[in-house]
Amino acid sequence: MSKNKFMQSGTDNLSQQQSRAFWLRHLHQWHWISSALCLIAMILFAATGITLNHSSQIEAHPVVSKKEGKLPLPLLSQLNALKNTDDAAIPGEVTDWLAQDLGIKLNGQAPEWSPEELYVGLPRPGGDAWLRIALDNGEIEYELTSRGWIAYFNDLHKGRNTGTAWSWFIDAFAVACLIFCVTGLFLLKMHASKRPSTWPVVVFGLVMPLILALMFIH
Repeated sequence: MSKNKFMQSGTDNLSQQQSRAFWLRHLHQWHWISSALCLIAMILFAATGITLNHSSQIEAHPVVSKKEGKLPLPLLSQLNALKNTDDAAIPGEVTDWLAQDLGIKLNGQAPEWSPEELYVGLPRPGGDAWLRIALDNGEIEYELTSRGWIAYFNDLHKGRNTGTAWSWFIDAFAVACLIFCVTGLFLLKMHASKRPSTWPVVVFGLVMPLILALMFIH
């Protein structure tokens, strides 16, 4: 081999090594950052995946609590002035009074109006609640049902009645998981030459759920 060809070969090898080092550095950086961001949430979603899969075997013991009261006449008059408007929101004075005097937070839930009463459904993770206000005398009924912490975390897993902020979090968490998985795949590719079992294990991870789905899910 001539001196020029030898030097060219050495230059190519050096360039390949630099390129490999560049991608390894950036892939490792994105991989550990994404894993750190989604680690705790991943543990939560993995654990609740187990509890959801065995929800029929996990006993729930709902706890029901009730509150009663009477709306002051001036506030009741405000409600009666709105009862013929189907999409009217509850006045702020009423929601403030309910929160301060009875500890009932409506969180902007839309009410259902009828000639006799105002009804507000208050679904929440791990439970349910509702509020009824009689429009003739202002009597208040409130009922809260709690199904426990397991039900609460299960509903967080499903995004059930969790609100906009949690929905955004799930989207951000999903993006972090995708980055974690994609960078992990590229890292597997870059290290596969030194680890012969890499691609058989990856293929097994793909084929196993596919076979289960085709054979046992109908």
